[in-house]
Amino acid sequence: MARSRIAAFFLMGCLLSLTEMAQGQARRPMTFEDMMKMRRLGDIAVSPDGRWVMYAATDVDLGKNTRISHLWIVPVIGGKSRALTASMAGESRGRFSPDGKQILFESARDGGQQIWLADFDTAAGTIGEPHKLTSLSTEADGATWSPDSRQILFVSSVYPDCNDDSCNKKHDEEKAESKVKAQVFTHLLYRHWNAFTGDKRSHLFLVSASGGTSRDLNPGGEHDVPPFSLGGPDGYAFSPNGKEIAFEENLDPVPAISTNSDIFTLRLDDPNAKPVKISTAAGGDHSPAYSPDGKYIAWRSQERAGYESDKFRLVIYDRATKQIKDMLPNFDRWADEFAWAPDSQTIYFAASHWGEAPVFSVNVASQKVAVLTQLLHEGPDNGLGQEDFGEYGDLHVTPNGKAIVLSRMTALSPAEVWAIDLTEDGPDDVPSESKNEERQLQHETQAYRRQRSPIPQVDGDVKAVHQITHLNDALLAKLDRPALESFWFPSIGKVQVQGFLIKPPGFDPAKKYPVKFLIHGGPQGAWGESWSYRWNAELLAANGYVVVMINPRGSTGYGQAFVDGVNGDWGGKPYVDLMRGLDYAEAHYPFIDKGRECALGASYGGYMADWILGHTQRFRCIVTHDGMFNPESAYGTTEELWFNEWEFKGTPWENRALYRKWSPMLAETNFKTPTLVVHSQLDYRLDVSEGYQLFTTLQRMHVPSKMLYFPDEGHWVLKPQNSELWYKTVNDWVDQWTK
Repeated sequence: MARSRIAAFFLMGCLLSLTEMAQGQARRPMTFEDMMKMRRLGDIAVSPDGRWVMYAATDVDLGKNTRISHLWIVPVIGGKSRALTASMAGESRGRFSPDGKQILFESARDGGQQIWLADFDTAAGTIGEPHKLTSLSTEADGATWSPDSRQILFVSSVYPDCNDDSCNKKHDEEKAESKVKAQVFTHLLYRHWNAFTGDKRSHLFLVSASGGTSRDLNPGGEHDVPPFSLGGPDGYAFSPNGKEIAFEENLDPVPAISTNSDIFTLRLDDPNAKPVKISTAAGGDHSPAYSPDGKYIAWRSQERAGYESDKFRLVIYDRATKQIKDMLPNFDRWADEFAWAPDSQTIYFAASHWGEAPVFSVNVASQKVAVLTQLLHEGPDNGLGQEDFGEYGDLHVTPNGKAIVLSRMTALSPAEVWAIDLTEDGPDDVPSESKNEERQLQHETQAYRRQRSPIPQVDGDVKAVHQITHLNDALLAKLDRPALESFWFPSIGKVQVQGFLIKPPGFDPAKKYPVKFLIHGGPQGAWGESWSYRWNAELLAANGYVVVMINPRGSTGYGQAFVDGVNGDWGGKPYVDLMRGLDYAEAHYPFIDKGRECALGASYGGYMADWILGHTQRFRCIVTHDGMFNPESAYGTTEELWFNEWEFKGTPWENRALYRKWSPMLAETNFKTPTLVVHSQLDYRLDVSEGYQLFTTLQRMHVPSKMLYFPDEGHWVLKPQNSELWYKTVNDWVDQWTK
């Protein structure tokens, strides 16, 4: 498929612009200050007439230590972006009303976060003066329009015994005024991620777009609706006629050991209606979305109870027959974000695969699956790569069904808004010779894809893509950002494992370079073509290092058996994969100085850094961030107990041998490598005591060591100035021992 005329000219203009900016100046290595100047894409919305894209972009002010999101608008065909408001307080989660006459957004410009509305002029792409819709003491979040644009569904955390906002406000005021701050716990999950859960629970509310009292759709509910999430698609949705909603809820009596969120429906036109459970899986069910024709509800489903990293299947529920069907029975990857086509005949979805997250389609009737975007890192034998590789997400199909507006990022560039052209129309404004060459290239590409799809039983149907926003072009054009290189190597069990490498800026093949060996968290995560502001591989390479990253057993994007390979084997095959991957890099990249290597990891990567500390002396230094040092004590201080009980095959009293088999603490007599320990007070996934225990052991063992402690961060370091200190401390530590 060839590019559309507009997309072709638009891309040509962007490339010329980048070239002009780069001319006359040498590209330089990226700095932390550069990264803080980059604008960060938030969520995306497409106008009902398909003309506009509204998106959130966050600006970081390092001096003020702030991050503020603002809403912008840009034509779908590309062009200049414009800010929608002038509020200094910022706003987020912009949504067009289905009738195209208004937008909603969330803002704390008048105190706590509330829902705001503004008239929208689609001809000009401008809004009128915003006005506040909600004024709840418990604030409002996650707002979404009803299909008729008359009502808005949103989430607010309230006291289950309260029937109105005055009651919630009274409870909050009494708690704030009390001199006693003690809490009494009667259940687990009393704290979660980075906060104590308290007595409030999230409920769904419905409010008229013209104002008035909000209706609690989960009155008296003792469970969070939807359950806690770190982001991603909403856990609730309207039916096309607006008379019903679907939502997630976990009713298991001990949520700390359960991943079993279920999908429920609730009639809105009957005030006495009760929720009806429609999902049947023992594992988690997430992100319900009705088909536009109202016949189906799709969601992501997991089969195994208590396993948060089980395969995410894409299923549909037939509302007439009440039958559930797995749409991807032979697709051995996780279905991530998805979106229905307007005709309800196709579902588009993103799925992690070999360090990328391409976009796929599945036909509802035939269940035929096709990949729509190219891959750069195709496998051990190196496949065809194009410019549209990377990690895609936040999918929105345009109302006419001709394009998907979505986000795309790579290891080289932070997220931007892009569009996939779903049509096959070619340009009629280019020379016929060029047109024929383009058609021949596309024909060869399609033939290659259909002959050798990257995933078994998946056809190739590669489409054209074009970039819509250009948030950071001017800055990125100044920076020397070496490309991410992929390699594959054999590991234990006759398994092929993928690794990645980034060379330092200004690379000289005649020189030897020290290595930063990064280990990802999860353990069900993956390195690849994605951008992060926390462990940014380009920035870590920028001060003269080769960065090596391996996706060992447990990593996503290589099939569920590969994901499951870490279960009960934390320091086993994954450790072998990592060491063999580094062995391979040392043997095949002569510019690596294997005498100057440092291992760095966070979360599970921190655990593995701790494990490495006691099982090899090949590294000159180690950085361990929020790692698990003592699995037995970590069990007693964490909150999501389902994770530990699955990964270590039970509780410590049921399977103490496995907890001790994979305990880094029990190898402490082997500790010799200089180690930087990083941990934060508000990390309730891996309590700060894990960092304290490791640092105490290192000090008493007389191992060169340092601890960086954040009293105001959780599992992730998010505040700009704290992030600055993190990068400086980590880089200084690695420099000290490798340079």
